[in-house]
Amino acid sequence: MTHDNSLTTASDRDASATPERLGPRDAKYSVVIPVYRSAPMLPTLIERLEQFFLHHRLKYEIVLVNDGSPDNSWEVLEQLNRQHQNLVIVDLLRNYGQHSAVFCGLQTATGDFVITMDDDLQNPPEEMSALIRKADEGHDVVFGKFHQKIHSPVRRAGSKLIGWLNYKLFNKPRELTLTNYRIIRREVVDAVCSFHTTFPYIPGLLLMCGKTFANAPVAHHARAVGDSNYNWRVIARLVWRIVFNYSAFPLRLLCTIGGITAAGSFVLGMYYLIRSFFVASATPGWPTLVVMLSFYHGITLMILAAVSEYLVRVVNDVSGRKAYRIRKKL
Repeated sequence: MTHDNSLTTASDRDASATPERLGPRDAKYSVVIPVYRSAPMLPTLIERLEQFFLHHRLKYEIVLVNDGSPDNSWEVLEQLNRQHQNLVIVDLLRNYGQHSAVFCGLQTATGDFVITMDDDLQNPPEEMSALIRKADEGHDVVFGKFHQKIHSPVRRAGSKLIGWLNYKLFNKPRELTLTNYRIIRREVVDAVCSFHTTFPYIPGLLLMCGKTFANAPVAHHARAVGDSNYNWRVIARLVWRIVFNYSAFPLRLLCTIGGITAAGSFVLGMYYLIRSFFVASATPGWPTLVVMLSFYHGITLMILAAVSEYLVRVVNDVSGRKAYRIRKKL
């Protein structure tokens, strides 16, 4: 297999050298990959992953979760599963989204460390060495930090918005860069998997469960085949999931609007009350009706917002819905 020399990185050069010892002795590594519209790239991806682990003599498994891909990704995965021993493949009942597919992969993985990456070869498998070295320093989660992102302007803008939400809602450290290329310790994986949520958001759950985080510099390549699956609709759905499933911000915003409306109607009522002593109203009773409706509607909105906040928290705690359903597992 040949590679473009312009994409060669330090880890690529290390692959031909004497293998160094990576990670704790006898540790097992699980690689979790959500699969969607990537059938042509899967054989190369698996080959490069296996070459990395065999070169460094590491115990490993590769967990691939087919997220209802409309192409022949599942057929390719079944063929690869017959050819390779260390593959675990899961076919979801339908498309649930990347985060639900990764959540399924985390619950399936058995390694002491779990590495998550994309299926489009933009995350070079050889760069896992940088993540493993950084995790050896004792960090709970290590995120790959790309030297240069090969992404569309829409995705870069969406990433900035989501990064701001992560900072505001999950107390993400300012200096920390979040990416899908990361390594996670087993204890944190178990903590994330213990959440009973219908709409998992993996970076937020990691920030909630982990204690120490770090970045490791890694390369980022252009997509080998086809176009990115990320567009403004996907980004909008992700923002909606973050805001409405991990934050009470919308409800608090409504509560604030209700309070302002109630206060404004009270001031307006005082104005009309005082004015009625000096100026006769053209329509008797109209000022009173308007003020009373505005006031009580504002109060009602405040009460509904407060009750809804409690309701959402209860639903999140007792919801019996699952984030995904499995059609087949090999």
